[in-house]
Amino acid sequence: MRYLYFFSVILFLHFGGKAQTTVSGGNSKTNLSAEKANPVKISFFSQPPVIDGRLDDPIWKESEVLRDFVQTFPGDNIAPSKPTEVYIGYDAKHLYIAFKCFDESDKIRATLAKRDNVFGDDNVRVYLDTYDDQRRAYVLGFNPLGIQQDGIYTEEAGTDYSADIVMESKGLIEDWGWSVEVRIPFKSLRYSAGKGKLWGFNSLRNIKRLNDEVDSWMPISREISGQLVQAGKITGFDQIGTERTLEIIPSLTLSETGNRTEGNRFVNQPVKPEIGVNIKYTITPNITLDAAINPDFAEIEADAPVITANQRFPIFFTEKRPFFLEGADIFRSPLLVFNSRAIFDPVAALKLTGKVGRNTFGFLSSVDNKRNIEARSYAAVVRLKRDFGKENNLGFFGTTNHFPNRHNTLGGFDGRFKLNTRTTFDFQMIGTTTRGFFYDPETDENKYRTGNGFAYFGRFDFSSDTHGLRISAEGRTRDYRADIGFTRRTNANSLSVISRLSTRSKPAKPLIRLDWVNIFNFGNDWQGRSQNWGYNTNFDFTLQQNTVAHIETGFAFERLFEEEFGAKRNSLGQDGAFFGPPERSAYRGFIGGFVNKQFNKKFFAGGFFSYTFNRFDFDFGAGPKFPRVSPAALLDPNAPLDPGTGSQLNIELDLDIKPTEELRVSISFDKSRFVRNDTNLVAFDTNVFSSRVEYHFSRFVFIRSRWDYDTLSANIRGQLLFGWNPNPGTAFFIGYNDALRYQGFNQFTGRFSPGFERDSRTFFIRASYLFRKSF
Repeated sequence: MRYLYFFSVILFLHFGGKAQTTVSGGNSKTNLSAEKANPVKISFFSQPPVIDGRLDDPIWKESEVLRDFVQTFPGDNIAPSKPTEVYIGYDAKHLYIAFKCFDESDKIRATLAKRDNVFGDDNVRVYLDTYDDQRRAYVLGFNPLGIQQDGIYTEEAGTDYSADIVMESKGLIEDWGWSVEVRIPFKSLRYSAGKGKLWGFNSLRNIKRLNDEVDSWMPISREISGQLVQAGKITGFDQIGTERTLEIIPSLTLSETGNRTEGNRFVNQPVKPEIGVNIKYTITPNITLDAAINPDFAEIEADAPVITANQRFPIFFTEKRPFFLEGADIFRSPLLVFNSRAIFDPVAALKLTGKVGRNTFGFLSSVDNKRNIEARSYAAVVRLKRDFGKENNLGFFGTTNHFPNRHNTLGGFDGRFKLNTRTTFDFQMIGTTTRGFFYDPETDENKYRTGNGFAYFGRFDFSSDTHGLRISAEGRTRDYRADIGFTRRTNANSLSVISRLSTRSKPAKPLIRLDWVNIFNFGNDWQGRSQNWGYNTNFDFTLQQNTVAHIETGFAFERLFEEEFGAKRNSLGQDGAFFGPPERSAYRGFIGGFVNKQFNKKFFAGGFFSYTFNRFDFDFGAGPKFPRVSPAALLDPNAPLDPGTGSQLNIELDLDIKPTEELRVSISFDKSRFVRNDTNLVAFDTNVFSSRVEYHFSRFVFIRSRWDYDTLSANIRGQLLFGWNPNPGTAFFIGYNDALRYQGFNQFTGRFSPGFERDSRTFFIRASYLFRKSF
């Protein structure tokens, strides 16, 4: 009855408002000019333009020119603040795109930056739906200096900017505004070509200082779910040359590492060489074979520090290794049944991906040296997807992971259906079988056996300009395992309902837009016991002068069972994982919010705050600085867990400063502090300070310094890196990584060390080069 009551409230909040959902600013063919309603035939260039940022080559006069952009944010398909023109042409081997963005030159925002890091600049981008399936598109973006941004957009997950496309670009700032010229090799794309073939196409321009204005060549209706279905069409690619391409990227890493070892001695290891090779062979323009030996760039891109105190479940980290990023969108699914980060140290890997007609496929296999395990594992992934109808698909996912004495196999189906212009439905169902060790809380033993598991996911999503409704459910049984996937929790089911009411955008008003979102969550285990439920409401304010604000508050209920943390007490005298009652529950409330503001082209600041009442301390302790502070632990440090409630404060501050076009300084501070209610003692208090300074001598040559200090662990981690990276695959890096403690705990002496003490440090040189040959 309680769930029925909450669901009734949701329906009232969603459908009880007066906001109407009449379609405004749509892009139906009857509302478009002939240029936009019909496919644009791209001109064939008899000679290539010089890519120098200046559109003064005579050949550009033969190109198609796309004009009449409309403002889609903050306005709703209204006249843009500044005019934009896009020029398109091609020859047998390249696609050429140029942009003319009219503006006041002294107000243009542009910096020399790392690839993809142009979100704070003015920029342009194109969406290339090269299969015209309205499901997936390349996103290629550029700032006024020609710095590149590239990624893959999918209707289910948005844009993933981890992909890197080999292309050439150059931008210039002029008195009248700015321009960019781009040359994109067809061999860098996966596509369908031939007489009469269509590509989906749209172009967007972002003017940062004007409330992050977005101008689009095609109008984009907020009453229609999805961007690609609203894109225009380009055609005329009849003269693309057919060729196969082989790419070989050998890499060499030389590293010298020192570590603190037993006896509290710091020992320097000999220089270690490591050779790696990435190979890519384009069998056809839409089928690619990848192979790699030692595909790892871990030294270059380290994970940002996160606060792990009192974390009950695993933390997800994104992939950074180039081999696994190629075609990553094919292997993505709602239940994260494949997570390439679970392949920790691959010795070799092979991957085949592509799309033929309506069929998308992916196959991946690897040999992995697992951390702290002597035996190698062998992993394989199979992904199949079939498009049908206009925007629907069904797919199959299978994975397997084998050790000599254990194995895990997973398989299941997923799909996405476009029910109407505003409504989609996604689902996934997975079965697993595992032969290995399973912990049994009834006997407090790890038992070697076969375990079969099941997982499911479903999501209904309705979205219009003024309101939206999303209902999603997912669950995993106790024996569900996805060895090369990512799983936060098993033996759990969850239901989430999100309702949104929004005002229509008013670009000239102080409050441009207001979104009111209500979220209801419910959770049960597979024994039917309630695990949690909660409600929170939040308000998002889009304000003038590039300012956004968010306020949220709510309350929740959480329930803990000792068998989720360890042994379960029984009548035979077995002690449980908890001291005292075997079950705990509590009601909690919270309040929080953030404000982000781009003050000018040189300065951005953001701040987040939250305070939670009656949140659970799971009594894990937080290292030597903060031992357990529960009543049981104060009596006996080795006592069973004694979870209890307390208050938690979280604060985050971010500053981004760009004093010059070449220099960028980023500073952040994260604080988390927890105080137990029953003992009034601090369970943990951690502060993470991070700084990142990056200076670009040119578009491709830079020096970067990064330092992170975590007061909880007393760890200071730093990196100094010099890099030359003219294109994806060709790079030269010289780096130094350091890990120290400041007044931290020394595990070898068993006591805190005064001052600074180094735990490890690494010098490395890494070089790679892209060899590319077409046949």
